[in-house]
Amino acid sequence: MSYINQKKYYTNDGASPTNKNWGSYQYVSLEDIVNNYLLMYSGNHSLVNNEERYKILFHTKRGIQELNYDAFKEIKALELTVYDDLIFILPSDYVNWVKLSLYKDGYIRPMVENIQVNSATSYTQPNASYPNTGIPNFTDNDATVDESTLDTQRKNGQQKSIYLNKDNPNDEVPLDTQANFYADYTIGARYGLNTETANINPTFRIDKKAGVINFDSTMVNENCILEYISDGMEGGDDSQIQVNKLFEDYIYAYVNYAILSNKFNVQEYIVTRARKKKSALLRNAKIRMSNIHPSRIVMNLRGENKWIK
Repeated sequence: MSYINQKKYYTNDGASPTNKNWGSYQYVSLEDIVNNYLLMYSGNHSLVNNEERYKILFHTKRGIQELNYDAFKEIKALELTVYDDLIFILPSDYVNWVKLSLYKDGYIRPMVENIQVNSATSYTQPNASYPNTGIPNFTDNDATVDESTLDTQRKNGQQKSIYLNKDNPNDEVPLDTQANFYADYTIGARYGLNTETANINPTFRIDKKAGVINFDSTMVNENCILEYISDGMEGGDDSQIQVNKLFEDYIYAYVNYAILSNKFNVQEYIVTRARKKKSALLRNAKIRMSNIHPSRIVMNLRGENKWIK
């Protein structure tokens, strides 16, 4: 990237947005990486020669995508309100989720993924031409789709839950004031409780194909925070794609290996050497990004030093 003065860094020379350049020195742009590679790693006296720019651009973007999946640790967060339809539409650049939380009363409360199915497709039945059979009705050549009973009851709050939220039938146990015993449920009903479902917060299940997150009825009109990872392609705008400088050498090595491994008549030992170099640079970059500071280690050790009552 081109160097900028302090005034432009802090104020963007009065242009909007003012914060455009904040933290930008950590990154190198996609264009700079491709240009640097063509200048320093490609040519008549290099292993990679006579390669078209579009191929180098393709492999560079693939390398950036791979880094975004597990190495960059640059997690995005999106907060939305969940309404009566009990869905949270996945962001346009969503690849995989990291964490979902309920934000309520000033607290961020982690939610758990529902191990039970909470949404389904339903076909209208029965077919008048085929009574007393499982054959659905058809619209043209396709089965007619209707909202399932599962979805309807989930949205109406009628679906029971195995979790400890208010959809659980054992959540509010009525008390028989005459006998001073619990009337409808036996005492100690939660003995041997499955810890996997011992969560009072709302639950969710992601429908990847539909592009939504389905929640239980306890999530109506609540705020949800989705933490997720993207592929770093910035909606297809190449001018916005960046790489942390700690991974710059790895990207060059990745492109080298990708080209050499798909090139005809390249000796195997050269490809192996390129692969080992790529892997070594990735390990080094991950160590640098881990940010293992002595103060953090001390904090963790202090957390172990507590009284057990």
